[in-house]
Amino acid sequence: MSGSKCNVDPATPKSRTERLMKERNLRKLNRVFNLNEKAGDSLRDADLFSNDSALTETENFASLNEEELSEGIDGYERQDQRLPKQRLLVVANRLPVSAVRQGKDSWQLEISVGGLVSALLGLKEFDARWIGWAGVNVPDEIGQEALTKALAEKKCIPVFLDEDTVHQYYNGYCNNIIWPLFHYLGLPQEDRLSTTRSFQSQFDAYKKANQMFADVVHEHYEDGDVVWCHDYHLMFLPRCLKEKNSNIKVGWFLHTPFPSSEIHRMLPSRRDLLESVLAADLVGFHTYDYARHFVSACTRILGLEGTPEGVENQGKLTRVAAFPIGIDSDRFIRALELPQVQDHIKELKERFAGRKVMLGVDRLDMIKGIPQKILAFEEFLEENPEWRDKVVLLQIAVPTRTDVPEYQKLSSQVHEIVGRINGRFGTLTAVPIHHLDRSLDFHALCALYAVTDVALITSLRDGMNLVSYEFVACQASKKGVLILSEFAGAAQSLGAGALLVNPWNIAEVAASISQALNMPADEREKMHQHNFMHVTTHTSQEWAATFVSELNDTIIEAQLRTRQVPFLPVKVAVERYLQSNNRLLMLGFNATLTEPASTQGVRGGHIRELQSRLHLEIKETLKKLCDDRRTNIVILSGSDRAVLDDNFREYNLWLAAENGMFLRHSTGEWMTTMPENLNMDWVDSVKKEHLDLILSFVKLHLYGNTSMQRVILESFNQRICYSISGLVLFQTQLLMLSKVIDLLRFDLLV
Repeated sequence: MSGSKCNVDPATPKSRTERLMKERNLRKLNRVFNLNEKAGDSLRDADLFSNDSALTETENFASLNEEELSEGIDGYERQDQRLPKQRLLVVANRLPVSAVRQGKDSWQLEISVGGLVSALLGLKEFDARWIGWAGVNVPDEIGQEALTKALAEKKCIPVFLDEDTVHQYYNGYCNNIIWPLFHYLGLPQEDRLSTTRSFQSQFDAYKKANQMFADVVHEHYEDGDVVWCHDYHLMFLPRCLKEKNSNIKVGWFLHTPFPSSEIHRMLPSRRDLLESVLAADLVGFHTYDYARHFVSACTRILGLEGTPEGVENQGKLTRVAAFPIGIDSDRFIRALELPQVQDHIKELKERFAGRKVMLGVDRLDMIKGIPQKILAFEEFLEENPEWRDKVVLLQIAVPTRTDVPEYQKLSSQVHEIVGRINGRFGTLTAVPIHHLDRSLDFHALCALYAVTDVALITSLRDGMNLVSYEFVACQASKKGVLILSEFAGAAQSLGAGALLVNPWNIAEVAASISQALNMPADEREKMHQHNFMHVTTHTSQEWAATFVSELNDTIIEAQLRTRQVPFLPVKVAVERYLQSNNRLLMLGFNATLTEPASTQGVRGGHIRELQSRLHLEIKETLKKLCDDRRTNIVILSGSDRAVLDDNFREYNLWLAAENGMFLRHSTGEWMTTMPENLNMDWVDSVKKEHLDLILSFVKLHLYGNTSMQRVILESFNQRICYSISGLVLFQTQLLMLSKVIDLLRFDLLV
């Protein structure tokens, strides 16, 4: 700013970089206060915020070079009205539009309403554009040009896939391989695939389709854009984007569960998919468990280092975090006041007068646990005959993939069970189960949610399951009970206000139905208020805004880390090295002197240390250094002593194994660096400090329920382990270094 220095507020940032960083911190601060305000919590301990890592920054932003960081922070200058909104390119398999061809050059478009669409409609500070497949085959150029023009009015950009690619990529690799595996259903037998399909041909089509998406993104990309990739259909996309332009800001979010490493390693292309996702700057999941599984898979399959922040690969940190999605709760709450919804509610109350209403709303899918739900309801009726004419189960099963034999078999199974139970417990005037093989319109669904006494969600495996959120949003007057599968992602968000069940345990689910129907009104209200606060606070708009904001922050932090790495003046270092007469070189082993993991024949989850071996191209150079009388070399590694023995027995150097716990010359015996009476009292003080921070943070009740607090505690506990292990490691390395200094005399080069 120009003008007299006397007129400048001391608190005013002096540079654009400082100002943008300050705005970033204020956004984080406001997000915490807004969340707390909506939750109705009082901020009694104001000084607690001084310990919250989200509210403090230790970097000295005043010393940053403005030009070096300008590219990564352009998206933050929102208060300056002279700049346009930051563009957000949302890349998903399908566009949020249904297209029907009306003629040679005419198309009819209809917007599809969904959670992701609602989420991005609430992002007012970004200019969002959609990139994806329109769901139709358009082989002719005239049709493609007409559809592209029509979609442009909806801010949508099409990717044109031919029929064979769709067949092998979407129906094949996505829905036949990745989707079942990510839901713990296993892989199909390859001999059951048609003669024109195999795992490899489907994977080739998958990579081809992802590259086609990337080509469209690059065609429309402008400097400063944020690219947000969605779901398992586009796991290869981050790599395709970064290979052409390493400066693109790329985030990737998975809307399904991510399985444990033992399941993921079954994929023939397991390494390619993981490495491709790691090309993104920020990787998001619905729950902490999914994020932990991803980090574990990268550690065990790729041999990379997992940290509390994410996965580190050759100096690049891919941040991995949990971002639980929500719904547009206001839309459901407002809908309850509409006349057509009130008419539906009145009709349903008259139809089921005198009976408790239980509700299930699911896709007709193997993972939704519909047969298990109905069998549990049957057992409840068997054990509680007094309820047989007082309760009704309404099951909405929306048909999907009706041409697939497995789904046809599931549909027949459900119909058979429903018919048997209705024939057994039904009367001439009423049946215990009403089963619908179709979807309901929005207004009818809201009315059904509103009159429901118990919602029964028994997913065998679910990424999140937003039906539970929709039910809670419509229960302001009824205050019904939510019975929720512990294998649904929503269990980690709504678990404190729901009855969690194992859907495979039929007896447990039946007992939960009885508990829900007999629950006192005050307990029902307490549980409902708990979940209602969470649903109305953690909305889809908040989810989207948080992810994009964190992606922008991740880019800035990555540039800060890069800038903080000290630059080694090579010319000066070489001159000092040549002038010195007694040198000490300390070299790491793993990922420094070893061959790349991809060339070592690593198999699955085998421990990487068992495969570590000295790189062939380094052996001759290392031998020359070791033979130089003026040079002393120490190999520092976290590996076991036997690993270092196998690799360095022919070299004249020092070996420090297990992070400095053991030390020896290659011609001598191993000795320990740890003194007999080592004072470890500092460990307790560090542990107490972290525990105090955890308790203070949880007291704020920012997340509104104990299930999320449980996630926070688990995350902090992990941080404690890393902190303590890191300090122990640092102490042992210092002890090792001091012992080396006692044994050797060397010149400090720099």
